[in-house]
Amino acid sequence: METIIGVFPSRERAEESVKELLEKRVPQGAIIFLTRSESEAMYLGKTLGAFIGGFVGGGVGVSAGVVAATLFSIPGIGQVFALGVGATAALGLAGVAVGKALAATPNLSLDWAMETPQPTPEERSSEELTCLGEVLKEGRSLILVRTDSQEIATVATEVLDRMGISAQWRLSGRMQTTARHIDDFSVLDLQGRITVGEGNIMLREVITNLLEKGTKKILLNFRRVGYIDSAGLGELVRTHISLQRQGGQLKLVNLDQRVRELLKATSLHKILDVYDDEASAVQSFGPSATRANG
Repeated sequence: METIIGVFPSRERAEESVKELLEKRVPQGAIIFLTRSESEAMYLGKTLGAFIGGFVGGGVGVSAGVVAATLFSIPGIGQVFALGVGATAALGLAGVAVGKALAATPNLSLDWAMETPQPTPEERSSEELTCLGEVLKEGRSLILVRTDSQEIATVATEVLDRMGISAQWRLSGRMQTTARHIDDFSVLDLQGRITVGEGNIMLREVITNLLEKGTKKILLNFRRVGYIDSAGLGELVRTHISLQRQGGQLKLVNLDQRVRELLKATSLHKILDVYDDEASAVQSFGPSATRANG
């Protein structure tokens, strides 16, 4: 399953991106829009509902005039709206469904907006949504595309890279990796770019191989990485969550200035554990790693 992440500073840009994804035949069920703003959720629910409704005759196969929405609560973040038919299933979420009120009719009375239902303690957010909540906390909007199709992932990455914050960080260079094993953790020296269909898959395969061998503490050395696209960002977040779930740790070190600026612009630096030098990164793994490095 590929996860492509687009981070947007404005609703307008994010809305344009969703429309372009639909125009390029990315399935509606694969697209998830995340926002903390209730008014933004209301507006997008109506405008995208109207836009999607226009596609029904064109054979896209979506429901006319309705954009499903679900309300969740993230500890320390607050309420989050997830818009998209596939939101609940794709993120493994349990929340309050409010999407049926988001119809395309411009003069529709959105009663749910006046008395927004609140999630109960049982309606917890998933690990992925909790993690991405740090990005939403910074006032950003997020678009996720979750798909098993490499073709759809490539199309979605092109759109989100061009329309989102990551647009200005494009560079070239194929991905390569080499591994160094130190005590109970491994250092992956990366080179090139972490991009859809190439770098992200290579990174996933290398880390999966390490996990199968019992290595759950991994340090990614970015000294020679010049570019990460939307699929690459998604892979880093996915890997971070996966290792945490298994009691492991993922750390990043020696980030190129452009990559560092990208993580900061998208607020993903608040999620990923980033270090300036390898010595401090190694020390953060604990006493055994410090002794091995010394």
